[in-house]
Order: sequence, then C-alpha cells, then structure tokens
Amino acid sequence: MKPRQFEYFAPTSVDEAVALLGAHAESAKLLAGGQSLLPMMNFRLASPEILIDLNRIGELAYIRAEEDAVRIGAMTRQRALEFSPQIKSDLPLLSATLPLIGHLPTRSRGTIGGSLSHNDPAAELPMMLQALDGEVAVRGPRGTRSLAARDFFKDAMTTALGTDEILVEVKFPRMPKGARFAVEEFSRRKGDFAIAAIAVVLVGNGVSVEKAAIATAGVTSCSVRLNAAEQMLLESGATDAAIAQAAEAAANAIEPLSDANASGAFRRHLTRVLTERAIRRALEQAPAELH
Repeated sequence: MKPRQFEYFAPTSVDEAVALLGAHAESAKLLAGGQSLLPMMNFRLASPEILIDLNRIGELAYIRAEEDAVRIGAMTRQRALEFSPQIKSDLPLLSATLPLIGHLPTRSRGTIGGSLSHNDPAAELPMMLQALDGEVAVRGPRGTRSLAARDFFKDAMTTALGTDEILVEVKFPRMPKGARFAVEEFSRRKGDFAIAAIAVVLVGNGVSVEKAAIATAGVTSCSVRLNAAEQMLLESGATDAAIAQAAEAAANAIEPLSDANASGAFRRHLTRVLTERAIRRALEQAPAELH
C-alpha cells in the first residue's frame, strides 16, 4: 500500500518547524528518521494531512560534552552515537546498547529523538533514558521545557509531548566513575524488536550498593524503572539472596504485555531471568574498565 495524499514541508530551522507545527498541530506529523512513521503511513496506520520533515535542520544534530553531562541533538543518527568516542567514554551503557537496535540501515537513518518521541514499547532508547536518568528538552510556541524520563513516557507510543511541541535535545548525566552496567535482551532473531530487555547500572563497593537503576524494554506498554528491585539491592546489597529477591520483585512489579510475540506470563518470566542475569553481569565487570 501507499500513504494517503499529504502536504509536505521541509523547514531548515527549529523556529520554522515550531511555527509550522503550531499552525497544523492537529493534522501534522513530524518526520525524523522515518523508520517507524513511514511504514505506518504505507499501511495507513497513520494518515497525516501534513508532514513536517526535520532532516534539513542541521542545528539538531550534535553530541556535546559538558562537565557533568552529554547533550545530544534530537536529529543525531543512532549510527553516529554508536561510533562516538564521547558516548563510549561517558555513557558506556548507551554505547553497548546501540548495536541491539534493529539493523545497520535502521540505525543509519533512525534518530535518538525520533525513537524517544515514538516510544515503541520494545524500543531500547526509552530504556536508556530511564536507566541513565536522562531528560529531554521540548520546544513549542510557549518556549522550551525539560522533562525527566519518568515524566516523559506515558503509555505505548504516547509521551508528554504536546501536539505543538518538538523534542529538540536529549541530556544524559555522565555515568559515574566506578559504575558497573549491563544490558540483557531477548528477541526471536538478531535485529528483531525486543520481547524483553533489562538495563542495569550499579554504583558501589563490593556487595554494597550505593545507587541502582534498573529499566525495561519490551515487557510493558512503555519502558519503566523497576524501583522495587532497585530498593532491594540498596537495602540488602548485591548478595546472592538479594539479587534473587530483586529479580523476583522486578517480575512482580510489571504489568506484562501479551501479544502474538509472547504471552504475559512469558514476559514476566523473562523479566525475572534477565534482571538477575543483568545484575550478575554488571557485578562481574571491573569498575576500572570505565573511563
């Protein structure tokens, strides 16, 4: 099938894009990498009257390191992030996760802002925003505002973005020195959407855990932090018993999806298994390996 007829705009600045979106907010869609929107348009699952293409806005593609954070323009390609020395040094969990996203052509066209705005339940980048305590900057007619990951993701393919707002930047705090991390994912084939994925970041000394972040992809309607599992590690440390209890708490905390790919019961089982596996993998990592 082919998409329905639409009117096409290709602004060259954020201000121009915001103005266009403000004028056509109820009938417009933003085009970033197009890896999700264009197939949906071809199958007529999405039928915008107006398409606003962001690909000519050069000011939205960048990676900028600051003293305590890394700022990434929304139109930065996932492939650019995958090969960025800055990302590898300051955000090694993100660097390790990027190769799991689809296939090379997907990452070559897909953007970080497009993936976060689309908020597919199985997407890895929303999980990264959760696990790394990231935030997004969105701009609209009333100016720019920042949203933490916990406030940005609402439900499957639903975010806190207003119909007249554009996601313009993603900000991650640098991972602390000595952090240990891991990501575990289960999919039917390499490059397929995740049926379940878990990302873990731990900061501590030995079995003592001072900070824990555990986030999901694929198992619920959108990525979530597994707070009960994190709290178990903070209170009891990373002992064998506490790790098993944290994995159990993770499995019990979710409301798992059930679809043609996997039942809710299987996703709950995967959450338990992958959480324990990711925690143990993170603990096996030597902190000295991080920069």
